[in-house]
Amino acid sequence: MFVFPFTYVSVCLVRISVFSSITRATCFSSKTNPHQVFQFNTRKNTTQLQPKKHLLQIQDQKKFGLTEIEGSAYTGTNGLGQTNESPANWENVLEGIRKMMYSIDTTGDREDADIHPPKDRRFAVLASSLLSSQTKEHVTRGATQRLRQNGLLTADALNKADEETIKKQIYPVGFYIRKAGNLKKIADICLTKYDGDIPNSIEELLSLPGVGPKIAHLVMIIAWNNVQGICVDTHVHRISNRLGWVSRPGTKQRTSIPEETRKALERWLPREEWVAINLLLVGFGRTICTPLRPRCGECGVSRFCPSAFKETSSSSSRSNKSQLNKKPESS
Repeated sequence: MFVFPFTYVSVCLVRISVFSSITRATCFSSKTNPHQVFQFNTRKNTTQLQPKKHLLQIQDQKKFGLTEIEGSAYTGTNGLGQTNESPANWENVLEGIRKMMYSIDTTGDREDADIHPPKDRRFAVLASSLLSSQTKEHVTRGATQRLRQNGLLTADALNKADEETIKKQIYPVGFYIRKAGNLKKIADICLTKYDGDIPNSIEELLSLPGVGPKIAHLVMIIAWNNVQGICVDTHVHRISNRLGWVSRPGTKQRTSIPEETRKALERWLPREEWVAINLLLVGFGRTICTPLRPRCGECGVSRFCPSAFKETSSSSSRSNKSQLNKKPESS
């Protein structure tokens, strides 16, 4: 359901508002804030985020630590040295979604990320990303704020705190009991192996308890400004399949898990769009292309979507059929 604090969600963007309270450079989970627009320019093999002139201007890029992101830009391949055929009309679809999202205002209060030491900021990004999994944005924000207010948003503080205290502070995030234990373990690992900092590679992040590919890629982007892959949550997974953008290798079947979707997208999507795609599709997935009863009639790109109106009509048919099959209650 994963942020860079953006003032609006552009076709090349990522909506993440998980860290409203910590860095306001919130996470890529479905908790993104689709209200700031970036595009990538390359200089000396570095991808730099720049505001698109024809969209809303970005305020205080530097304060969110989003001025530069490492990684080579798209040059005719997918950035991995492989050329792959991209889906028809994908650029039109992204442009259309950006226009739809442009009118949606989800700007929230922001906090200056520079007031926190780099190590603490990065650890807070990791902790908040972990809390955000399968949890609504406002719940994650509340839990993060309580940890901060009680001085528990650093590796050292969490390592010293008992699990019961952590549970109370993060409740009611999803799986809060398991997450409290994982936060303790992660704090200990970060102190022991990384001097209180967090790992700076996908492989090392994946070795931490409770950290999967989505969180690992999100943390690399937000905490380290290093794009190693696409952050795929349930919205990106669902919408990519609805649009026919991804399939299982060698088949035309839909991908079954987000990790398959990530790999399929990375085979053809220009690397310059890897950061953007999450924010864009998360905002779209929460407002129009919803999990149940998608609002295809209000969607500006439905003409390009092979799934348009199918899920809406099929759910309606199932509902009507179920009503017809109901036995009348005896009086």
